[in-house]
Amino acid sequence: MNAWHNQSIPEVANLLATDVEQGLADKEVTVRLARYGSNKLRKGRRFSALVIFVSQFKSLVIWVLIGAAVVSAALGETADGIAIITIVILNAVIGFIQEYRAEKAAAALARLTAPHCRVLRGGHSAMVAATEIVPGDILLLEGGDLVAADARLVQASVLRVNEAPLTGESQAVGKLTDGLPAETPLAERKNMVFLGTSITSGSGRALVVNTGMETELGHIATLLETAESGETPLQHQLDRVGRLLLWACFGIVALIFGLGLLRGIAPFELFLSAVSLAVAAIPEGLPAVVTVALALGVQRMVQHHALVRRLAAVETLGCAEVICTDKTGTLTMGEMTARKLITSESLYRVIGEGYATEGAFFVGNAESLPSENSELLALLRASAACNDAELTLTDGQPSVVGDPTEGALVVAAAKGGITRAAIEAEMPRLAAVPFDSDRKRMTVIRRQENHPWAFVKGAPEVIFSRCTLIRTDQGVRELTESDRARMLQASTLLANDALRVLAVAERSLDGFSFEEVMVVSDTEIEKGLTLLGLVGLQDPPRAEAKEAVIKCKRAGIKPVMITGDHPDTARAIGHELGILGKGDEVLVGTELDHLDDEALKERVSQVTVYARVTAEHKLRIVRAWKARGAVVAMTGDGVNDAPAIKEASIGIAMGITGTEVTKGAADIIITDDNFASIVAAVEEGRGIYDNIAKTLEYLLAGNAGELIVMLSAILLGWPLPLLPLHLLWINLVTDGLPALALATDPIDPGVLNRPPRRSQDALFNRNFLRRTLFAGLLTAGVTLGVFAYELYINNSLAQARDAAFTALVIAELLRAFGARSEQRTIWQMGLFSNMRLFLVVAVSFALQLAIHHVAMFQMLFKMEPITLNQCVAWIGVGFIPLIVLELRKVIRLRAAGYRP
Repeated sequence: MNAWHNQSIPEVANLLATDVEQGLADKEVTVRLARYGSNKLRKGRRFSALVIFVSQFKSLVIWVLIGAAVVSAALGETADGIAIITIVILNAVIGFIQEYRAEKAAAALARLTAPHCRVLRGGHSAMVAATEIVPGDILLLEGGDLVAADARLVQASVLRVNEAPLTGESQAVGKLTDGLPAETPLAERKNMVFLGTSITSGSGRALVVNTGMETELGHIATLLETAESGETPLQHQLDRVGRLLLWACFGIVALIFGLGLLRGIAPFELFLSAVSLAVAAIPEGLPAVVTVALALGVQRMVQHHALVRRLAAVETLGCAEVICTDKTGTLTMGEMTARKLITSESLYRVIGEGYATEGAFFVGNAESLPSENSELLALLRASAACNDAELTLTDGQPSVVGDPTEGALVVAAAKGGITRAAIEAEMPRLAAVPFDSDRKRMTVIRRQENHPWAFVKGAPEVIFSRCTLIRTDQGVRELTESDRARMLQASTLLANDALRVLAVAERSLDGFSFEEVMVVSDTEIEKGLTLLGLVGLQDPPRAEAKEAVIKCKRAGIKPVMITGDHPDTARAIGHELGILGKGDEVLVGTELDHLDDEALKERVSQVTVYARVTAEHKLRIVRAWKARGAVVAMTGDGVNDAPAIKEASIGIAMGITGTEVTKGAADIIITDDNFASIVAAVEEGRGIYDNIAKTLEYLLAGNAGELIVMLSAILLGWPLPLLPLHLLWINLVTDGLPALALATDPIDPGVLNRPPRRSQDALFNRNFLRRTLFAGLLTAGVTLGVFAYELYINNSLAQARDAAFTALVIAELLRAFGARSEQRTIWQMGLFSNMRLFLVVAVSFALQLAIHHVAMFQMLFKMEPITLNQCVAWIGVGFIPLIVLELRKVIRLRAAGYRP
C-alpha cells in the first residue's frame, strides 16, 4: 500500500493519472470501476437460524447422550431413548432461542459508508452513489458529509473531521494539505480523510486513493474476518467432562462383558446390564442445567445493563484476568467538556458531565455563581459568543451540532445560565473570521451596545500576544508582563494535566462603523484585545469508572487502557482512573511497531496504557495476552475496536455509542455504555461458574452413587437393584430438577474479593473428585444396605428394588440442600434462601411417593404399594448421607477455628 500521506499532491495525481482541476471523465470512471470494483465492503458473515441451531449440538456430552439414546432404543428400552432425545432437543431449543434473539449485526460495516457524495468529474460537480467512487475521483467535501473513500487532501479550508470511530481520537482533527513523514501514525495523517469518518466543519477537496476493501475501514473488515474468538473455558471443561464420560462408558461396558462372560451370563443380558450402567454413568440433565444456568444469568445481566449475544460467553467473564478497554466513550464520556476555567484572579473547577447543562463552578470547595462574579460571567459569555456550535436534543439526550470543542464551550456557558439563543438575540452576528491551523484563532464580530464588538478565542500564546488589557474583579486594566507570564504559566499547568487550553478575549470596536468591520482586515480587529481568561477542556473520565477500576483490581483483574488518543492525554486519564500505577508503562503505537510478536508477549504485562494505536495494534495486544494464557476481555465502541473485540476471549461493545460493526463482533453489549456495568457482569459470570461447578459436582456425585450401586450388584452376583427407567427418572427428575434449582442459587457476595479462576485450572481436580466420590459412596452405601435387607431378610426382589429406588431418590433430594456450599452448613445458609430448590425438592418428594400409589406410575416403574412404616424407614435411611456430609463441614469448620 502506497504511503499517500508522504507524497506531494502532484505526485499523487500523477500516480493516479488524474487532473485535480477537472477530475475524471465518465468513460475513465467506467474503466476504473471494471478494474477496481465497486466501492463497498464485503459483508460480514451472518449466521442463519439453521447454523445457530446446529451449533447447539457441538458439545461431546450431547453426542454421548445421543449415543446412549440410540443404544437404549436398539435394546428395546424405547421409553429411555425417547426421554434422553427429548432432553437433548429441549436443551438445543433453549440455547437456540437465546442466541438467535441476540444475533444482531455481523454484516453492518456497510452502514458506515456514505450512500451518495459529491465529486468533480469532467470539470463539473456531480452527485453520485458512493459505490461508484473510484481511485482518482475528486471528492468535494463540506460540513456534515460522510467521507466516501480514503483520499489525499488537495484543498482544505478550515476543514475539521471527526475520526473517533476509526482512530479513537476524541477531538475533531484539523486538516491540511502538506506532505507528512512516511512513519506518521494513522491518527496524525492530517492530509488524509478516511472512509467512515465525517466532516464537522469547513470544506475541501480530496483525491481518492483507495476504495472498498483497500481502505483503512476495509483493512479493519479484513482483520475482523481473520480474528478468532476461540473456545470458552466452560466449553473446554465440559468437553473434558464429555471425554471422561465417554471413556467411563467404554470401560464399564468392557468390564461387565469380561466379568459376565467369565460367569457364563448370556450376551443379551450382559448388553442390558451394560446399557443400565451407561445410563447410570451419564448425567442426562447436565446440558440442560448448564444452558438454563447461563440463560438465567443472561436475564439477571440484563438488569445490570448487559445484553448477552452468546450464552457461553457469560461464564468466560468470570475468569477474565485482563480487561483491555478503549478510552474514548468507555472510560470517558466521549464528549469534550470544559473542566477548568482560569481568570485573572481565580481557578474554577467545572462540575457536570458530558453535554448535560446541569453543573456548577467551584473555587476550592466553595461554589461560585456567574451571576455574582463579573470575571467568570464575561469569560462564559465570550466563549458562547465566539462559537458556531449548537446544543440540541437527540432522542431526549443533549448533543452538539458542530465542532466538539466549541460544543464544550457552549455547554459550559449554559451551566452559567448563558445560552446561544440568548446571545444571538442580544448580540446579532455581523461577521466572522474562521479558525485555521495557521492563524490558530477565531473571531466573531457582534452588535453590542449599539456598536461592533469582537470576541476572540484561540491558542494561548497567540491570543496573549494580541492582548494589551486584562479583565479583573476590579474592572479592566493594563496587561503587565507579570500578568502575561502568570497566565502563560497557568496555561502550561493545564496542558500538563492533558487539558486542551484555549484563551478567550474580547474588544470593543467602537472606533469602527458597522460597514467598516465587514471589510477591515483581521489583523486590525484582532489587536488591543482584553484577556478574559483560559478554558481547559478534556473528554472527562466517567464518574463511576474510577470505582469500577478499583473493583477490577480488588478482583485480581488487570485493567488496560488502549486508545488512539495522544500519549499525554492517555497518561493523564490513566493516572486519574488508577489504571496507570507505580512501575506501569505507557506504550505508543510507533514503539509497538518495532516490537515483534514475541517481544510484545514478554512486555505486555508491564504496560497498562497504550496510546496512538490502530485497529491492528489493538488486535496484536489482545493476541499477546492470549499467548500468555490469559483470559482477555476487550471493550470498545469504535470501528477500530471491532477486530480486537472479536479476537478477545470475551468481546464487549458499548450499546449507545458503539457502532453496528462493533456490536456485531461482540459477545456482550453494555446497554448504558457504563464501564461499571462490565464489573457487574464479571461478578455475574463468576457466580454462574460457581453455580455450574457445584451443580456438576451434585450431578456427578449422584451418578457415581448409582454406578457404584449397579456395579457392586453385578460384581456380587445380585439382581440389578435399579431398572434402566429408574435410573433415567433419578437422573432427569430426582437429580435434574434440583440441579436446575441449584444453578439459580444467589451469588456469593464476596465473589469479587478473590482472584480470577485461571482458565487452565481443571474443574475435575483432586478435591472435586474426592468430594464427588465420598458423596457417591455414602449414597451407594445406604442404597445397597436397604436393598440387601429387603432382598435377604424379607425375601422380596420387588420390595428390595422399591426400597433401593426410594432410598436413593430421598438421599439425592436431601443432599441438594447441602450441595449449595462446600463450607457453609444448611442452617448457616438458611433452608429457604433458595426457595426454588425448596419447592423442587418438595414436589419431587411428592412425585416419588405418588409412584408407589398411582396405578399408572406403578405399572410404568414396576412398583408396589408400601406401608407407612416402610415409607418412614426408607426416608430415614435417605437422611444419612446429608447428615454425614453436614457433620463433615462442621468438623472442618471447627478445625479451622470457626465456632458457629
